[in-house]
Amino acid sequence: MKTDKIFNKIKNTINPNNFQEDLENSKSRIEEIGVKIFKGDKIIWLVFVILCVISLVEIFSATSTIVYRQQNQWGPILRHTMFLIGGIWVIVLIHNIPYRYFSSLIFVLIASIILLLLTPVIGTTVNGAERWISIFGFTIQPSEIAKISLMGTIAFLLSKQNGMNDGLLFKWMIGLMVVVCGIIAIDNLSTAVLLFMVNFLLMFIGNVKLSRLLKVAGTGIAFIVLFVILLKVIPTDWTNSGVLSRVGTWQNRIAEFGSHKEKSEETYYTITDENYQVAHAKIAIANGGVLGVFPGNSTERDFLPQAYSDFIYAIIIEELGLAGGIFVLLLYIIILIRAGMIARKTQKLFPKYLVLGSALMLSMQAFINMAVAVNLIPVTGQPLPLISRGGTSTLITCAYFGLILSADRFGIGKKKEEPLTDEADKSDEEKPKETVVETIDKLEEKIEFEIIQV
Repeated sequence: MKTDKIFNKIKNTINPNNFQEDLENSKSRIEEIGVKIFKGDKIIWLVFVILCVISLVEIFSATSTIVYRQQNQWGPILRHTMFLIGGIWVIVLIHNIPYRYFSSLIFVLIASIILLLLTPVIGTTVNGAERWISIFGFTIQPSEIAKISLMGTIAFLLSKQNGMNDGLLFKWMIGLMVVVCGIIAIDNLSTAVLLFMVNFLLMFIGNVKLSRLLKVAGTGIAFIVLFVILLKVIPTDWTNSGVLSRVGTWQNRIAEFGSHKEKSEETYYTITDENYQVAHAKIAIANGGVLGVFPGNSTERDFLPQAYSDFIYAIIIEELGLAGGIFVLLLYIIILIRAGMIARKTQKLFPKYLVLGSALMLSMQAFINMAVAVNLIPVTGQPLPLISRGGTSTLITCAYFGLILSADRFGIGKKKEEPLTDEADKSDEEKPKETVVETIDKLEEKIEFEIIQV
């Protein structure tokens, strides 16, 4: 009898039906955990995952020069994978935080300004630019932190406009933009221009008076004209070192971009130090054709100095073809469109501007990187968000995704601006109900009193 019981237990344990039920239960538990952790807009999550997959494939291929230099095949891709995993945790953390807490990004902005001021003194120089600073053994890029904190601060200030304080808030916004972008421009002009453009567009969306924006635009155009003139007249000897060390790089990039139409056919196809990156990017795009040479078969990755960063879009087109390049472009357009849809559903102003600012920063940076790769604009040094190899930039890019998802989770269905706490929202919704109840009670008491009198 005992042996029969033991046999039946074993039989039930290995019963295929029981195993199938356990498997289905395990799947449902995993799905429940996934739903609890990965909340928010599913399209944004899907685009993020696709970009991560493309990034892993292309970084593994494009880092051949680093692999050769380090004599370590798996080092570069493992480093990038770790930053992507860290970025996922950044998204999970941020998108579980109610958007109202991001109004404190002004304090992060102040800290980033201090770091930007310290960077020329204690910063690390990479490729002739002092953009990185080492803190407790970790190398960070203060300009990336300044980008997201300035955008969040501008979004918060825009949400506080009430018709009476618009002029004061406008002065604060322009002042912050000029200070932050001015400091960044010393060593990273393209980032400063991108940051100013995104926040300017955000102010336009935020119903800042058109007359004020036109004044800013006019001043900006005058500054650009003056800047180009100064680049023409500043002697080359002055740009060898010191504060003007980056001016020489700007001069070469603008001069090379502006003179390519004037070159003869023989000179046009000659690769020099000045056009080295652009020329090899063009070769990579030409090699790709429509369908590409397949991942891992790129030849120009061994010649492009920044094949895994600034010019990774050229490598994508070479390996995945024009079809792959268009697909990647569409992913960033989807982010912009989806963010617009989320913003339309968001009734509060602060999350609306957070979503639009984050999407504009991601998409515009991507468009600039792509435009450089196909030689539509001069070389800028802007990475392709989430795809290019990076450390701080990868984590901050993931933070933008987190802000979009947080606004989608906590911003939709809310009522008028602003109260900053959910309790305030609830109390505002409950007040009308209490007023109606009190009114009915008073009417009943009055009717009873009249009846008693009669």
